[in-house]
Amino acid sequence: MDVIDLSRPVDLSSQDFVDNKYAYYQRILEDRPVLEARISLVKMYAVARYEDCTNLLKDARVLRNRSTVTGGSRAPFPLPKTLKPMIESMIIEDDPNHRRLRDLVRRAFRPQAIAALEARIDEYSRELLEELASEHQFDLQARYALPIPVRMISDMMGVSRDAMPKFQETFSVLTKGFGGLRLLRTLFWDLPATVRLVRELVDEKRAHPGDDILTGLIQAENDGDRLTEDEIVGMVFLLIVAGFETTVHLITNGVATLLEHPEQLDRLRGDPTLIDSAVEEILRHRGPVHGTKPGYAIEDITLHGVTIPRGKPIIPLLGAANHDPRVFESPERFDIARHPNRHLAFGHGNHFCLGAHLARAEARFAIRNLIERFPDLALAVDRESLQLQRMPAWHRYQRLPIATRGLAAMRAA
Repeated sequence: MDVIDLSRPVDLSSQDFVDNKYAYYQRILEDRPVLEARISLVKMYAVARYEDCTNLLKDARVLRNRSTVTGGSRAPFPLPKTLKPMIESMIIEDDPNHRRLRDLVRRAFRPQAIAALEARIDEYSRELLEELASEHQFDLQARYALPIPVRMISDMMGVSRDAMPKFQETFSVLTKGFGGLRLLRTLFWDLPATVRLVRELVDEKRAHPGDDILTGLIQAENDGDRLTEDEIVGMVFLLIVAGFETTVHLITNGVATLLEHPEQLDRLRGDPTLIDSAVEEILRHRGPVHGTKPGYAIEDITLHGVTIPRGKPIIPLLGAANHDPRVFESPERFDIARHPNRHLAFGHGNHFCLGAHLARAEARFAIRNLIERFPDLALAVDRESLQLQRMPAWHRYQRLPIATRGLAAMRAA
């Protein structure tokens, strides 16, 4: 780890920050609660403390739509016109258009709608575990944490089983292609191709509607208002990232964290009714999402003696806020029965994650069924060898090798 230097902008996309984010958070929370930061070449301000983050996410002086504030484009750098639906997504809209879009899709993510899916989540989790039962070691992320949300979001979107592999591969560009020399290929080749695929899927659903979210988006109407095709395409991208990518890493992070805290894992095995609070503590302690999309100040904002100039991007560091000792007693302690636990893993305010109920349900069944099926579950590698992906505002592993018989049994065999 490099020496933590807060006198200059902190690069949130650096491998040093990604690997040591919790050490950074401790320093930032106490010494620099508002700091200058950057992601690659984009400079911004970051806010770390819990109260400041919740206030920022409700502050009428901070907007998500960059063009409203700066008069320029929505994105901080030029993008191909084919990506227009992605940069006009609900996640970077402000009211009243944000509320309009959210109202049109809210029904699909109501708690009652997710409750109807729980039996399917449970069933598919158990099917996967049965297939994996004969393997004494495997990558949990690729073989278990990934297939569950992929199948669920595919079912919800009305994508056929035969199309699932292409669906999964195509959308992987959303989160794997934004680093290094691959950036240009992603922006000018991969993503435009993905947009075309989504448009084809929308056309197919118009011709052959079904009982699924995509059909619902196409047919959604509120007081005579409907989504445009670009808005539907943008919503599909958002639902894929929010409903698929985050849950993959929530499940992976949850298993990794429980294996790193065997006393808490034993506690959960002894009292399975703790699974709900265990998922909440995983979200707080090692949740996958550590920041929202940046907002933009419509006027100068002064906080803790730091003035954030008008038009500058601001990002709330949710990962730091979830470890703020002003709100959470002994925040570095992982406690599956922690109460209260008002974490910000799903954001706060108008942009609170619509898919929170689905993510919780998938994590709950995935983790409960896994530890029930494999009582000797263990990491298959040294904890220090686990690698984090270099993704700013995320906490996500490259892979999570696990042993289902326990290392001692494997070595004795």
